[in-house]
Amino acid sequence: MSDSLRNVTDAETYDRWYETPRGRWIGQRELALLLGGLQPGPGESLLDVGCGTGFFTRALASATGGPVIGVDVNPEWVTYARRQGAGRTSYEVADARALPYEAASFDLVVSVTALCFIEEERAAVRETVRVAGRRVAIGLLNRRSLLWFREGRRGGRGGYRGARWHTPREAADLFTGLPVRLLRVQTAIHLPGGGRLARIMERLWPRWVHTGAFILVVADKVATSDEPPDNNMQRTALRAAAGAERQITEQYRQGGHSCPRI
Repeated sequence: MSDSLRNVTDAETYDRWYETPRGRWIGQRELALLLGGLQPGPGESLLDVGCGTGFFTRALASATGGPVIGVDVNPEWVTYARRQGAGRTSYEVADARALPYEAASFDLVVSVTALCFIEEERAAVRETVRVAGRRVAIGLLNRRSLLWFREGRRGGRGGYRGARWHTPREAADLFTGLPVRLLRVQTAIHLPGGGRLARIMERLWPRWVHTGAFILVVADKVATSDEPPDNNMQRTALRAAAGAERQITEQYRQGGHSCPRI
């Protein structure tokens, strides 16, 4: 998972994980999901909230072509990120719960599993929506995944210790009451080992089966005067996430298991 080393204090060690075969595949898979959800237009600006070492910030800047800013609460990691890239990327120290930007300052806002380590996650989601002008994409860890079964139970192990895991429906519910149209809830990294079988199954896995370790929720910003946040698209996305979750849970129960098996 992209944040399997989130608690590692050495930024260089964290970044090197993406150079391993497993890390490279997972990073590319998550990036593809992000870009597919964001659908960035030419020259659009982007904010990466909880950017850490700037891995996704740099990758998104390369793919989008617009100005990209990464923010993180850890000044040492921001310093590291600044050393890794220039061009259209810049970095600032900032708290996701109180972003130092005006409303609608960025066309696109993303956060890749960083909110799993923030206690007041709803405040952070509210801030990402506030500073977004067009679209928001938030990545979270999936409690209905094989990765949770391996690494997330009983408070988590290693870099996952203390992380907050969500179901797809809980992830979508974080946007309830905010001025957005919920577009989609997707998951990726169903078999987190990253080997040949995992890559084959990733291509074959039905999109409606939300058992991937990485949840991505994508929402469009709307003007509050144009449409209430509790609109049909949001209700449809919530129902889809809930339906998939119920179906998966029923499959587990029929098999006599209390935890996901992939």
